[in-house]
Amino acid sequence: MNEYLAFLTGVVCAGFGGELFVRGSVGLAHWARISPGIIGATVVAFATSSPELSVSVNSALAGKPQITLGDALGSNVVNVALILAIALLISSIFSSRDSIKRDFPVAMAVPVILIVLSIDGMISRLDGFLMMSLFFSWLVLTILEARNQRRLSDQLLNEELKIGIVVFNCLVGLIFLVVAGKLIVSGASGIATSFGITEFIIGATIVAVGTSVPELATTVIAKLRGHDDVSLGTILGSNIFNGLFIVAVAAIIHPINVIWDDIAIALVFGLFAVVLTYPADDGLIERSRGIYLLALYCVYLAVVI
Repeated sequence: MNEYLAFLTGVVCAGFGGELFVRGSVGLAHWARISPGIIGATVVAFATSSPELSVSVNSALAGKPQITLGDALGSNVVNVALILAIALLISSIFSSRDSIKRDFPVAMAVPVILIVLSIDGMISRLDGFLMMSLFFSWLVLTILEARNQRRLSDQLLNEELKIGIVVFNCLVGLIFLVVAGKLIVSGASGIATSFGITEFIIGATIVAVGTSVPELATTVIAKLRGHDDVSLGTILGSNIFNGLFIVAVAAIIHPINVIWDDIAIALVFGLFAVVLTYPADDGLIERSRGIYLLALYCVYLAVVI
C-alpha cells in the first residue's frame, strides 16, 4: 500500500509542479528576451532531467552504471514515443526553423554516437569525456543563438515582468517535479522488484518512466497552454542531455560495460522515434504521428519485457 500511495502522490505533485514550472519557464523566456524554444531545450530540459542525473551519479558511485545506461536510453524512448506522442494527440505541434536546424540533428545523432562508442563493449572514461565535449559544443552554439535573439529583441521589450515571481514559480515547480519523480520511481521500482524484474529492464522501463515525469508534466501542460516550442524543446533538449551528458557523467565516474542485447533495443527504438517525429517542410508535426509513436512505444515495451 505504501508503494501505491507513493506512486499516486507523485502523480499529484507532477501535475501541480508542472503547472508552476511552465508558467515560470515562459516568464523566464520573456524576461530574458529569447525564444521559449531555447529556454525549453536548455533550462527546462536540464532541470526536468535532474532525476536522471541523480540516478546516474548514485548508480555509478554504487558500481552499477548499467542502471544509468538503461535509465538514460529508456528515458529517451519514453520522452519521444510516449510523452511527445501524448502531446501530439492533443493537437499538432509546429516546430520552428531554428529548432529543426539546431536540435533535431543532434537528437538523432545521439543514439548513433552511443552505438559507435559501444562497439568495443564498453563506454570508457575517454568516451565519456568525448560525449561531454560534444554536449558542450551544442550548448555553446545554443547560447550564442540566444544572445543573437536577445540583441534583436532589445528594442521590442515593453513588458515588465516581476522576475521574483518567475524564479519562484520555476524553483517551486521544479521541486515538486523532482519530488514527484522520486516518489514514482520509489513506488514503481518496489512493485517491479517484487516481480523479479532485472536491473536493466527496471531502468529502461519503470525508472525511465518515473524519472521522465517532470518532462511529461511540463510537456503536456505547456501544450495545453499553447506553448508548442516549450513542449518540443523540452523533449529534444532532454534527449540530448540524457544521451551526451548524463551517460558521460556515469562513464567518467565508472566505465560502463555494455551488453548489446540490452542497449540495442533502446538505441534503435530511440532513433526511430526521433526520425518519426521529424517535421515536414513547413515545420508541422501532424497529430497522426502521435498514434504511430504510441504504437512504437507499445512495441518497444513488448520487446524489452
